[in-house]
Amino acid sequence: MTSRGTKYWNSGSIPLIAPEILGDIIAQVSDVGIVIDETGQVVSVLMNEDTTGYEEIVSLEGRDIREFLTVESIAKFDERLQSFIESDGQVRPVELNHGNEKTRHDIPIRYSLHRVGPDGAILMLGRDLRPIAEMQNQLVQSQIALERDIEAHREYDMRFRVLMENSSECFVFITSHNGRIVDINSAAARSLGSEREALINSTLTDHLQIKNSDELIENLASQAVTDSSVPVDIIHGATGQKIHIFASMFRVAGQRTILARLDYVGEESSPTDALSVNLHGLYQASPDAMVFVSDEGKILSANESFLDLLGVAHGASIRGTPIADYLLRGSVDLKVMTENVGRSGKMRMYATKVAGPYGSPRGVEVAVSSIEAGSNQVVYAFVMRDANRVDVSRVQAPVADESLESVVELVGSATLKEIVAETTNVIEKMCIETAVELTMNNRVAAAEMLGLSRQSLYVKLRKFDLLSRK
Repeated sequence: MTSRGTKYWNSGSIPLIAPEILGDIIAQVSDVGIVIDETGQVVSVLMNEDTTGYEEIVSLEGRDIREFLTVESIAKFDERLQSFIESDGQVRPVELNHGNEKTRHDIPIRYSLHRVGPDGAILMLGRDLRPIAEMQNQLVQSQIALERDIEAHREYDMRFRVLMENSSECFVFITSHNGRIVDINSAAARSLGSEREALINSTLTDHLQIKNSDELIENLASQAVTDSSVPVDIIHGATGQKIHIFASMFRVAGQRTILARLDYVGEESSPTDALSVNLHGLYQASPDAMVFVSDEGKILSANESFLDLLGVAHGASIRGTPIADYLLRGSVDLKVMTENVGRSGKMRMYATKVAGPYGSPRGVEVAVSSIEAGSNQVVYAFVMRDANRVDVSRVQAPVADESLESVVELVGSATLKEIVAETTNVIEKMCIETAVELTMNNRVAAAEMLGLSRQSLYVKLRKFDLLSRK
């Protein structure tokens, strides 16, 4: 500013600027500057040093600018250029897209048009719109993703509602800290004698008319944490009806929620299969260890007797672990039992030992059955009895008396080396016979049990004339 004040710029007195300095100014105040004539021929191109991706624009000097415009931008350019010429320079800026053959992406630029001389030269000052276009694209993608998530949420919510409303079982979602009902299906609402909307945000224990509400919520949370299959039993305060409550816990939005399934026991409630109740009671109260195993050898569930046998605190610590980890001979024992069950459907008795993570091995007798679990899946049911607590007469492998007598007769008539060799043969034969009997003539399992290859086992079976034994 000079001594003439602000009127210096308003009066039209523009300071004289050298051409080389003017080019630098134009390049700095805009991303790209293009000088064209009134026909659209490019006279000069000025680029900002910090701008990239305009290599093809630089090469347009002496060519028609339309060669680097997209089809839809050519019409916009012609219309705005014609308006600029006819209106003596008073037109709004125009947004044009430059095509890029290398990247296959358009470059959006916002141009303002200015006359720079009496010869008809027009200066196009361009501002790169790629950052704005990129932001707009991100917003569009975010909006699409949000709408997709909302649609998926609606679909899941609809499936959940249909499943809940068509279920004959009573399900209630309650908070773990105060027992308030978060959600409930129609079957549970009918069993509590009220409408679903009226039950939301109310306390479950109030509708069951139970005084010790805190104790019930604590018991449900404890059952859910230990993942126990034993229900929490309560008595309805008004009807005196017994109710089994099965609980599971999950976290949503930072809050623990309990899913409670109400199982009414009585004539007026939904009937429960008596056999299922009896079997469940047997499973929980049986002195024999019971464990269900998947066809992959993973533990699905186990009763308290099995937990006592292993010396573990609760079933959650062993659920999903291989049962072979707790057997004396590991996968060999498991393979012998499952293969025999696969042939006959069940195995009455198999002697082995089991040990927990910290306990010592304990002898058990195992009975195994296979159960069809649907979808062509097989579940193995293991029943184990502690062999130390019962007197069971075990069938011993037949002792080759004739071989022992022949060994005794060698004393005095043969050297000690010959007697030891004969004794080794007798012991080897006894071990092979025992292994074959324990595995129920499963040669592969017997070979694994003895630490032999199948070929070596067959050689020894042929040696002792045991191939034909059943």
